[in-house]
Amino acid sequence: MFQASLIVDRDYPLAPLDRRVFGVFVEHLGRCVYDGIHEPGHPTADALGFRGDVMALTRELGATLVRYPGGNFLSGYDWEDGVGPLVQRPRRLDLAWASTETNQVGTHEFMHWCRQVGAEPMFGVNLGTRGADEARRYLEYCNHPGGTALSERRRADGADAPFGIRLWCLGNEMDGPWQIGRKTPDEYGRLASETAKLMRWLDPSVELAACGSSAYDMPSYGVWEDRVLEHCFDEVDYLSLHSYFVKPPADSSTESFLAQIETNARYIEDTLAIADAVAARKRSRKRLMLSFDEWNVWYRARHGAHMRQPGWPEAPRLLEEVYTAEDALLIGGMLTMFMNHADRLKVACLAQLCNVIAPIMTEPGGPAWRQTIFHPFAQAARWARGEVLRPVIRSPGRLHPVHGELPHLCASVVDDPDTGRTAVFLLNRDLGEEMDLTLHLRGLGPARRLVLAEELHAADLHAANTLEAPDRVAPRDLVNLSIDGERLRARLKPASWNLIVTQTNRT
Repeated sequence: MFQASLIVDRDYPLAPLDRRVFGVFVEHLGRCVYDGIHEPGHPTADALGFRGDVMALTRELGATLVRYPGGNFLSGYDWEDGVGPLVQRPRRLDLAWASTETNQVGTHEFMHWCRQVGAEPMFGVNLGTRGADEARRYLEYCNHPGGTALSERRRADGADAPFGIRLWCLGNEMDGPWQIGRKTPDEYGRLASETAKLMRWLDPSVELAACGSSAYDMPSYGVWEDRVLEHCFDEVDYLSLHSYFVKPPADSSTESFLAQIETNARYIEDTLAIADAVAARKRSRKRLMLSFDEWNVWYRARHGAHMRQPGWPEAPRLLEEVYTAEDALLIGGMLTMFMNHADRLKVACLAQLCNVIAPIMTEPGGPAWRQTIFHPFAQAARWARGEVLRPVIRSPGRLHPVHGELPHLCASVVDDPDTGRTAVFLLNRDLGEEMDLTLHLRGLGPARRLVLAEELHAADLHAANTLEAPDRVAPRDLVNLSIDGERLRARLKPASWNLIVTQTNRT
């Protein structure tokens, strides 16, 4: 057993936590939409064909935001195909995923689903095969009250009131060679600037996210961000980041796998440095915020039939990653890191929601269940409310060849002044030893009571939740815990993700 400590002070907040960091992603890809969230004829389906069991799990997951409809799919999508009577909607070939798109789920259906699960929509506009005017038309269709051809078309299609969609992505991964309509940074920057200009003229309340590089290790990273923002810095609110966590064959150890928490922290900080350098060149006091709108573990289902199947099938089984206890640890650690960047990271979307690299899995006509990664996300989304406090971590660690000394403890603390409730999120990355942890919650109230204490731990890091054993990996009570005023002591198992929630009366 080793000693570690975590100190926070109410007088040293980092920033209010934007609840939109608990977003997810729904793309027309594989079985995410069809045979995922939408399955007419399923015993739990509603009148529009959306599965009630998946909606219940989405609410339990705590998703605050849903990005839609893509993804790579977005760069070849015509929004007009997904509105109007279902029987008149065209079937299209989706080049992004070599599938047939039926368009039976489109804008109106998806907005119905968002209302049912209580999540804010984050829509994208196609800047691959289309451009600024199509984006303007889509926004007018969705958000203008009435009296124009497009807004009256929406009303005729069944939505009398405007949808009021506020958050929009300006394209997707436009530097990727795999992307339909790939752009150079100057081409995309100019297009994003002009698209943003038209959208803001139409609806000044919209918030707009420009595409960053498709990944931190893309050859275009850095130069892309700098050139794109040179064109559109003044017109956008966010710059997007995408990251999928892998196990390189050269070093597939759990220690290096979990070190990707630091890799992505550096990704955030380097991207902010580029954005702030552009601001300095422009003599601007504006500080651009970040939207980490695709992130997850994804390395098993990346090749062959997992990616594409012949014959243009409908809703094929693609990218159906099965997650392990080890994966859940990384997801928990990433969430602590996101919270600790709350001053500039305002939006994040776990990719994706259902079946496709997802926390929720389904079988057609059968059950839905929670993957291992469901649990840390649901815990954080439920309990992380209020202000993120600056953590001071004192922990032994492990020397990593890239990141140097990595502490075994990853942690974040979010305090809600309105309720007196404080949530502490803890990851013990040491694989062999328990952690004897002391938590100092300074200035947060001496008379604290325990609300909840849970741990996510599995002796076998390869353990997974399946159709046959859906609850094999799930949170259990954390029992080795004591509270003495503003000091807590907890014993954390090796390779475990932990949540401690306490409350005090501050009136």
